[in-house]
Amino acid sequence: MKKVFYLDSGETIELGDSDFRFASEVRQRSGTDLNTCYHCWCCAGGCPFADAMDYTPNGVIRLVQLGLKKKALECSTIWLCVGCHTCSTVCPMGIDMSAIMDTLRQMALEEGASVAEPDILNFHKEVLNSIEHYGRTHKLEIMLRYKIRTRDWFSDMDVGIKMLAKRKLDLMPSKVNDIEEIRKIFL
Repeated sequence: MKKVFYLDSGETIELGDSDFRFASEVRQRSGTDLNTCYHCWCCAGGCPFADAMDYTPNGVIRLVQLGLKKKALECSTIWLCVGCHTCSTVCPMGIDMSAIMDTLRQMALEEGASVAEPDILNFHKEVLNSIEHYGRTHKLEIMLRYKIRTRDWFSDMDVGIKMLAKRKLDLMPSKVNDIEEIRKIFL
């Protein structure tokens, strides 16, 4: 008899192909104990991108906890997370979701998992280029360069407007004092 589990999204999953070492590896690599999550949904309620994700942040934790490595590494959520830490700040357990998402993205690339979101690697490269250039992210420039690269000008304009309204897009970039220290990371 196969064990069946229901995710918060309503999806039914058979646990036949579970790799329970996966959760341990994610916990060790991210430095975050994801087993403290009691799935209260605070992270999903605070996430500005939750509507675009196939799984809520706690849903990704559930995939990892259940050892569903392939599903976790191929979901779009890990690529749509922008690491804004909104989920972590509202989490009653203080789970660092950004560290978990970073770890899952790294593992997905290492294992050659299919990337669920087209052009998302280009976006992440623009983020890294911004960090290399300024020592921190300049979100407006990242978005503009990404839009130029993909030639997809209007598909997510609503997100840009929300970010402008919340004052998350500075017109001018700010730089760290010792940019050379940051650039050494990229050598």
